[in-house]
Amino acid sequence: MYPRYRSTLSCVLLLTLLCSSYTSAAPHVDTTNTHTASTDSLAPTSNPADRQQNRDTLTYANYDEVSVNHVDLALRLDFETNRLSGDVTLSLDWHRPSQTLKLDTRDLTINHVSALNAKGQWQKVPFSLAETDAVKGAALTIELADEKTQKVKINYHTSENPSGIQWLTPAQTQGKQLPFMFSQSQAIHARSWIPLQDTPAVRQTYSATITADKAITVVMSADRKSLSTTQTQFTMPQAIPAYLIAIAAGHLQFAPLDKISGIWAEPEMLDNASKEFIDTPEMISITAKRYGDYRWGRYDLLILPPSFPYGGMENPRLSFITPTVIAGDKSLVSLIAHELAHSWSGNLVTNATWRDLWLNEGFTTYVENRIMEDLYGQDRALMEQTIGYSELLAELEELPLEDSVLHITLGERDPDDAFSGVPYVKGQLFLRFLEHKFGRERFDTFVKNYFNHFAFQSITTAQFRQYLTLNLLQKYPNMVSEAEVDTWIEGQGLPSFLVPPNSHAFDDIDNQRQAWLEGKVAAAALSTHTWTVHQWLRFINEMPRLNLSQAQLAELDSAFHFTGTNNNEIAFAWYSLALDSGYYHVLPDLKQHLTEIGRRRLIVPLYQKLASTEHYNWAKGVYLSARSGYHPQTQASLDMMFADKPMAHSSSH
Repeated sequence: MYPRYRSTLSCVLLLTLLCSSYTSAAPHVDTTNTHTASTDSLAPTSNPADRQQNRDTLTYANYDEVSVNHVDLALRLDFETNRLSGDVTLSLDWHRPSQTLKLDTRDLTINHVSALNAKGQWQKVPFSLAETDAVKGAALTIELADEKTQKVKINYHTSENPSGIQWLTPAQTQGKQLPFMFSQSQAIHARSWIPLQDTPAVRQTYSATITADKAITVVMSADRKSLSTTQTQFTMPQAIPAYLIAIAAGHLQFAPLDKISGIWAEPEMLDNASKEFIDTPEMISITAKRYGDYRWGRYDLLILPPSFPYGGMENPRLSFITPTVIAGDKSLVSLIAHELAHSWSGNLVTNATWRDLWLNEGFTTYVENRIMEDLYGQDRALMEQTIGYSELLAELEELPLEDSVLHITLGERDPDDAFSGVPYVKGQLFLRFLEHKFGRERFDTFVKNYFNHFAFQSITTAQFRQYLTLNLLQKYPNMVSEAEVDTWIEGQGLPSFLVPPNSHAFDDIDNQRQAWLEGKVAAAALSTHTWTVHQWLRFINEMPRLNLSQAQLAELDSAFHFTGTNNNEIAFAWYSLALDSGYYHVLPDLKQHLTEIGRRRLIVPLYQKLASTEHYNWAKGVYLSARSGYHPQTQASLDMMFADKPMAHSSSH
């Protein structure tokens, strides 16, 4: 997932411009299901205490006893009731004798459960749904007559507002003609629309037959085949964790980019999206050359409505992308590099628990930056590293110390607590430290071999460390110590021996900003005609907070027309600075900004700033008018923000 973590102070998107053409046939892939991280030859010790430490604490599933190896869905999309309903058939792989199957659910209605008996007949079996936990949902326990039952079938329907699905009215879409729906299953929201083992430790293949009105086009993170005007069939032959099962439906059309990639979008934005992301095929080619074959067959992009709560989601074969990065100048397309990089780090090699999230996001952020360097040179890559590092420093000032650890201790906390700048940027910095110590050639070989060794497996930090010790630390002794690795992975904050990235590309921007602050030059006289979006964001975000005068802010706005800009990243940076500095002339345009998009990183911090001021009433009013267009996960955050505070007096309208 593209960084969804940015704090109130951490507001810069890592940006990029990317390019073109990968046409080699998809290689044969090993689709063997790996039910837990401990099945690999480099598994941690079989000591029960160690196994318990590495177990996913955020699932009810008894996956040590039995794991799901295939999910088969037969669902109906109903835009009248905003529900998914039908059957899911789960194929089972037994590891220990048992007659109990435990699954994860959240706000699902379970109508009946059947098991396939030894005679090949479906027979109803007893089940129970436990009380709901605020984080984990409710455990579904199924009692089976045969401890070797191979399949169970569950008939169910979702709630009208599941945490992992958003239903949009026609008025909330780009075209205003047909409704739209889409899923967001990461981290543990798949259980809100499918009863299953919702843990990244379990990998399964999946298939689906989806029925919808004939005017509606359905897509999923799988191979797609139209069966009729109302039915679409999907097949995912590679084993994936539950959070990568994805679905969307609406008025969608397709435009190819090359033989294995293309764009799905509403017709009104298809042309702009195709132009913006035309360079995607070259990104695939570059990454495959460095880290091994692209193993997923296709790589398509789905451009979602503006309410999509995150920058992107790396669903295999079909990355979900926010329209807020369609700027018209390709300035924000590094998001595509990030989601593509997940095809190796995250989708191919997956964190076995959410406390191991850095294995997904640290590697992905590292690979993303290498793509940028291959395409645009070392200066561009170093500039992005510098931005990420400065963001992380700001965020570390706000995070609890225990959450600044790469191998975070989550317990049964909401896994969203793991999504900060730490797994992304601190993880990237750790890998760059290893690259520097061992040399790029050795480290490139290590990373490529790592992806191949653990391909289609879910692993823990302990497994990574074993692999690192065998293939780098012991192979090339006296370069990096286990103590240094401990400091990076288990230590709080950043190591004292870190050499931070520093890009001289920002020197001129910093000098010009300082000259303006000291009154030596007018804003309109600054030499900005060659600045990239990176540099504009550096210029804005490094402005001193709180002590800028209203006249200074007005001068900046007059010279550069920040208020009302169509670039969502610059808009966010500017509105953040304006609110921090009390420059409330932006409120009319800010209202439009908050109403038209639903991407959490671009709106939640702004609401946070407003809620702490005399403009609380105004902010709550904007939220209440915009709320129906926000994703359930965004609504949940903002509902809490505005629930407890009494309405304050505000003079703004």
